[in-house]
Amino acid sequence: MNYLLIDTSNQPLSVALVKDDKVEAEINSNEKRNHSAQLMPAVEKLFESASFTKNEVDAVVVAQGPGSYTGLRIGVTVAKTLAYSLDAELYGVSSLKALAATIDSTSEDDIVPIFDARREAVYAGVYRYERGELVEMMPEQYITIQDLLAYLEDRGAHPLFVGQDAEKLRDHLQGKVDAQLPHAKVMTRLITSPVDITTFTPNYLKLSEAERNWQNQQNKS
Repeated sequence: MNYLLIDTSNQPLSVALVKDDKVEAEINSNEKRNHSAQLMPAVEKLFESASFTKNEVDAVVVAQGPGSYTGLRIGVTVAKTLAYSLDAELYGVSSLKALAATIDSTSEDDIVPIFDARREAVYAGVYRYERGELVEMMPEQYITIQDLLAYLEDRGAHPLFVGQDAEKLRDHLQGKVDAQLPHAKVMTRLITSPVDITTFTPNYLKLSEAERNWQNQQNKS
């Protein structure tokens, strides 16, 4: 299988080409630039050094959320467009689980990937490796940092907070921090069943303020 993998769920950008289990090419960047300007040039650059062409892509895999609203929309839209135009299968993978999967499977910690949701809240999940498989301990959710720390304390766990936002929030967290960037290549290990290209949407977990205001206006009318 030839895979094109895309993760633009937060500020970092990660794209990769994987042929069977071999990584053909990858780009991982933390530049503060709009993904709409970075993504397609990065994809084009990947194919310049790959042993297969766009038309030989069998599947497109995309981080579907949670994360940045703009980043998710761009990544999912591009993934859907490419999958449709290349007649390839489309797979969606949790952005948080993909970030957790960048941690080595020998880790004995509770792996806690987080994205800053502002106002002392985060998007977070809790995972743990069991027999080499990444298992969900706490469902991914929008949660206050205080409630997340209370949950982890109740578990009696040794958490490892993962991601660039974990580094940014280090002073608010209680545990080890690994400021890991996403690596799209790990998502091949997380795919399950292909999705319907026409109905596939990002998993925001929480509406943006603008979307909430619009929804409230509709409910009043």
